[in-house]
Parts: sequence; structure tokens; C-alpha cells
Amino acid sequence: MAERKTVIVTGAGSGIGEATAKRFADDGWNVTINGRRKENLETLAAGLPADQVLIVDGDVSQEDTTDRLISETVARFGGIDCVVNNAGIARVGPLGHLKRAQFEKMMAINVTGIFALCTAALPELRKTQGSIVNITSVSGIGGDWGMFGYNASKGAVSNMTRGMALDLGREGIRVNAVAPSLTRSEMTDMITGNDQMLEKFWNRMPLGRPAEPEEIASVVAFLAGPDAAFVNGVVLPVDGGVTASNGQPNFGG
Repeated sequence: MAERKTVIVTGAGSGIGEATAKRFADDGWNVTINGRRKENLETLAAGLPADQVLIVDGDVSQEDTTDRLISETVARFGGIDCVVNNAGIARVGPLGHLKRAQFEKMMAINVTGIFALCTAALPELRKTQGSIVNITSVSGIGGDWGMFGYNASKGAVSNMTRGMALDLGREGIRVNAVAPSLTRSEMTDMITGNDQMLEKFWNRMPLGRPAEPEEIASVVAFLAGPDAAFVNGVVLPVDGGVTASNGQPNFGG
């Protein structure tokens, strides 16, 4: 049997990260799961094969967390084949309302956390000619009303993905990103549980429903796997068709 590959998944305590960790484990990978709430990670780990899972809790914006993620993963599994940067937070509000501390925390987790973990993982990814999959958002492709700070953070992730792909491609390391729209998760409960807000989404979303976390996870697994061996520098919308629109009103009903 081929030696198991190993992936690190940040923000694995719920939503897309949780589904992604489960998908990789189901596909036979070793999975290091990270998040700020250890109890969530322990619940997730309890449902995965014990010999395939490692918990490294902590905030990815902190250097000691990224260092531990690499050292403990290598000590347990021997190497790293993929990093999935899913950890992220959203703070909303237009200019003049969003507080500086909120903006800086969002940038620290959503952007600096990716930079730090990818930098720490690079020596190991060079050994395996591994890959990086970043979770950005359609909010990193275009703007949202009242979310300029989140747009700034996810726009940085999208373009950082492209730049990293250029720098690392000749070393055999692929870097791609997935850009979801509305996905059922703890972060989006305020939208998915509100019929009026959902109706506004349906005016822009051709498939007429939010994504399930597992549907995003399947695309992450594809980008990390051999079927995507020539895919590099892509920011792939997984959005039910939201970005197919040029933004003009729906007159078709």
C-alpha cells in the first residue's frame, strides 16, 4: 500500500474546515487539524481514525502556533504534502464603523496566518513537491456592501495565491485557492437562518441554495490531488453561479 500523504487543515473546528478534514481522512490522508477551540477539534478527531489524526490547537496568527503545526506534524507523520489554509474570521461594517482592532485582527488571521504557515511549511513542501490550497471567497474577487475590510483580507488571499503560485511553481509546488459564496457554517448562521436575507441571495445565486461544506471540501481535495497536477495559480469560484453575473438586475424572475 502506498504511504499515506499528510495534510494540515486550519480552521478545522467547524464548517468548511471540518468537512475538509473529514474528506481527506476518508481519502486515506493523515490529517493535522487546527483551530482555536480545542473542544471542537477533539469532537472532530473522535470521529476520525486515531492513527490518521493529530490535534494542534491555537491561533494561526501567532508564530508559536504555526511553528508547532509544522514540528508536531512532521514528528507524528514524517512530512507534509499539503497545507489547507481555511482559518478565517469576518468582521462587517462600512468605513467609519469597522474598528481598527477588528480590521487588524481580521488581517492577522486571514492573511498573516497564511503567510506564516506557508513560510513555516515551505521546507517540508519542497521535500514532497506538495501543494497549498487557500480558502478565499467570492468576497476576494469583488466587493460587498458593508464588508470592505473582509474584502481587503480575502482579496489579499486571492492575489497572494497567484503570486505564490508563480514563485513556487518551478519547484513543483502548486498553489491554488477556492472561493466559496454562501456556505452553511457557524459563520453564516445569521444569513442561512434568515429568510429575508436568503431571498436577497437567491436574486444573485442561480442554483438557489447555499453550498454545503462538503461541496467545498470536495473541490479542495481535487486541487490537492493528482487529477489537478497541472492546475496552478487558480482562484476557483465554487459559488453556485454568483460570479457568472455581471451584476445587473435579474429581470427574468
